[in-house]
Amino acid sequence: MMPARARSVGVKSTVAPGLKPVLYLVGLVLLTAAAMMVFPMLVDIYYRNPDWQAFASAAMLAAVIGGLLVRYGRKSLKVGLTLRQAFLLTPLSWFSVAAVGALPFYFSEYGIVSRSIVDSVFESVSGITTTGSTVLSGLDGAPPGMLLWRALLQWMGGIGIIGTAIAILPALGIGGMQLFRTESSDRSEKAMPRVRQIAASIVLVYLGLTVLAAIVYWAAGMRLFDAVAHALTSIATGGYSTSDSSFGNWEENGIQWFATLFMLSGAIPFVLYVRLIAGEGRALWDQQVRTLVAFLAVVILALGLWLTLSGQYDPEPAFRHAAFNVVSVVTTTGYATADYGLWGNFAIGLFFGLTFIGGCTGSTSGGIKIFRFEVMALMLKAHFMRLLYPRGVFRSYYGERPVGDEVIGSVVAFFAVFFLCYAVFTIALMALGLDFLTSASGAVTALANVGPGLGEIIGPAGNFGTLPDAAKWLLSLAMLLGRLELFTVLILFVPRFWRG
Repeated sequence: MMPARARSVGVKSTVAPGLKPVLYLVGLVLLTAAAMMVFPMLVDIYYRNPDWQAFASAAMLAAVIGGLLVRYGRKSLKVGLTLRQAFLLTPLSWFSVAAVGALPFYFSEYGIVSRSIVDSVFESVSGITTTGSTVLSGLDGAPPGMLLWRALLQWMGGIGIIGTAIAILPALGIGGMQLFRTESSDRSEKAMPRVRQIAASIVLVYLGLTVLAAIVYWAAGMRLFDAVAHALTSIATGGYSTSDSSFGNWEENGIQWFATLFMLSGAIPFVLYVRLIAGEGRALWDQQVRTLVAFLAVVILALGLWLTLSGQYDPEPAFRHAAFNVVSVVTTTGYATADYGLWGNFAIGLFFGLTFIGGCTGSTSGGIKIFRFEVMALMLKAHFMRLLYPRGVFRSYYGERPVGDEVIGSVVAFFAVFFLCYAVFTIALMALGLDFLTSASGAVTALANVGPGLGEIIGPAGNFGTLPDAAKWLLSLAMLLGRLELFTVLILFVPRFWRG
């Protein structure tokens, strides 16, 4: 008999034969990606840019591959997925979209990524994982279709990770996510109507926030195209911009303050928005949200005072830059209004630490996530209490939910594997000849899906284009590992997984 966790993923108690259900779903994902390529193709046609042919070719190829997979696996998904199928589907679908997402970059006539496999893949992976690291420069003069495609990749990745975090990861029990297991992560026939309702509501909220952000940016002074592109990447907490200066290119009419709020909105669990619309007036004041807002307030206050007292800015720009860039890094968006690497050692150390944090689970943010730090704090508190009172019994609660040993063990395991991977990637990048700051910040910004690193090369004022190709491949792998919560990918390298 399979454990309860496995049964919650599907209704079958044994592994379904073959890969047909997985390949069928991957095919649907690829067909969706092909359909999304039509939008940048039409934009390039409108602007009479020859790059529309790159999107037409890429869309046709993605549609053919997706169509073949759907035809091969049709009628195979009659019941829920099994545990192993869910583990396999998650990385395979993300890897597939990253691969086809690179095709427009590769086929493009735009010189920086054209005909470069590693640059095309890096840009696509960074987009779909909502990391925001880029190999491109000269964005202000880049083809409009390519700029829109970068934004759409991040927008798709944002809604994709919300669905993964709500429906897949809790059922798999990865990194303590079982704490958030609800009927939305149960794909049995009984729960499916409710799951579809929740999913539809989240998509509408996601789309609504994106439209709202576009309208606000446009009204505040952005061109319509820039407003749409930044709206797509703000709510997705992705960070791709249409300008090399990122949001430093727009300071008028409070645009940076609005962007700060939209980045924060993307870092809040989207299920809470659904509950708010359903009539729960205090739904957004969830424990994760309270902790995130309190943490951000303290850090912004400290950095704003530092920038003011050190004479680098007057009070208003000091707190505006502090709020924007702190929220951008903590929510793993990756926008910037200035090169905060020039703000002094205090700022460099602060932003390096903030890169690890992340937003709330069930949001579009990456990083370790706020709730895992809260669970670790609960564990440490209980440990100290046991030292003081060896015979005492201390139970930990997260909000109103009891935190069992299984959740604590999963969170501890996640921390251990995260920092082990971080050490491995840092050392590997240094072995390729990169300096320590570039290697250390590059590794964590990839694993945490933040975007810019620190230092002259990959800092907020630089990009990843000059890195060795081997470093770009390593960082692409790190971005996918981090976006998929590590274990979803690493378990595929366990021999027993394939013998099941």
